[in-house]
Amino acid sequence: MEIPPVSIALEKLGVPHKIFRHENPVHSFEQAASDRGQRPSQVVRSILFRVAEDEFIMALVAGPDQISWKTLRKHLGRSRVSMASEDEVLAVTGYRIGTVGPFGLPAPLKVLIDAGVMKEEEVSIGSGMRNTAVILKSADLHHALKGAEVVELVEKDG
Repeated sequence: MEIPPVSIALEKLGVPHKIFRHENPVHSFEQAASDRGQRPSQVVRSILFRVAEDEFIMALVAGPDQISWKTLRKHLGRSRVSMASEDEVLAVTGYRIGTVGPFGLPAPLKVLIDAGVMKEEEVSIGSGMRNTAVILKSADLHHALKGAEVVELVEKDG
């Protein structure tokens, strides 16, 4: 069976993890969580943002949480930030939307980890392959992403 690119990158970094292969196509992070025996907040989405013409940043956010645009722009010191297009995601990460993970990228990328991700002991991330995830400890995820900042990016209720 093919080894996912994110798993290969984690192996090189010596990061303990498990590969999870879904038996059926995944259509939502709730379904992904259920299949993996996790809560939705343990499924980490890797979202690529364009901050300038050829400058991108990746934000890792837990499950259903939504990133606050205002907070993201303020943190980055930018008045304009946009989500990367499908073509930009593929060009910058080498992965298709729905498979993106923060490891095994063609070039280093600044990564922001929403604080909500670190509230979970174990999380799952995109593996670079459809219907496959990588499960690891959130502390290992943070440690392996050298220089990644943990910040509050999510809209708070109320």
